[in-house]
Amino acid sequence: MNISLIGYGKMGKEIEKLCIQRNHNVYSIVDPRLNTDLQILEGTDLAIEFTEPRAAISNIRFCIDRGIPVVSGTTGWQSELESLKQYCLDHDGSLFYSSNFSIGVHLFWKISAQLAKLMNSQDAYQLGLHEIHHDQKKDAPSGTAVTLAERMIAASTRFQTWHGQETIAFSSMDSIPISSERKGDVPGIHLVEYRSAHDRIILTHEAYSRSGFVEGVVRAAEWLNGRKGVFGMDDLFSGV
Repeated sequence: MNISLIGYGKMGKEIEKLCIQRNHNVYSIVDPRLNTDLQILEGTDLAIEFTEPRAAISNIRFCIDRGIPVVSGTTGWQSELESLKQYCLDHDGSLFYSSNFSIGVHLFWKISAQLAKLMNSQDAYQLGLHEIHHDQKKDAPSGTAVTLAERMIAASTRFQTWHGQETIAFSSMDSIPISSERKGDVPGIHLVEYRSAHDRIILTHEAYSRSGFVEGVVRAAEWLNGRKGVFGMDDLFSGV
């Protein structure tokens, strides 16, 4: 495919390498640091978008309006996601969105949701989520942590919402606290912890590098080619 990149930061550069390794042509790169804009996407087969929250919505709309399938992993704008999904459907577009493209994280989400279901009758346990990322990450909590909380809430009868928290905290009712930490060049660590007066249960996903995310992104782009609609990781890994 001719694949264009919107955003050419650390993720964009890694995605470019893998696209080339998988025999795709990097058709164009949109990034203000390269003095390029969205107009150079014209003629591409598909766009991969990794930018920042304030730019993501307009970038994706641009692609949808021009019939360009788009894969996006930008986080921090999930409150607008449902309306953008509907916009894509209304305009017969193609959008693949995930807050995290790692298959390991996808499995982590599923396991955590199952544990949340098992914990519905265990009132003695309080729940807390914690995430750690590199010090250049702008959104907090991370999109991965938000998706994690939302999936656990969907499986829970005890929790209805989540809230951001500067320090690690635990709750047994209504709202799941998510604490965030930014340090060094950490690709991403997410922890689910249930704590009682007698013991604790911890689930952890730790990314060693960006490679797992990048592979998922390119696989999503290959899978999206030729499809119409709105998709996510559950569609890509429907058998997992």
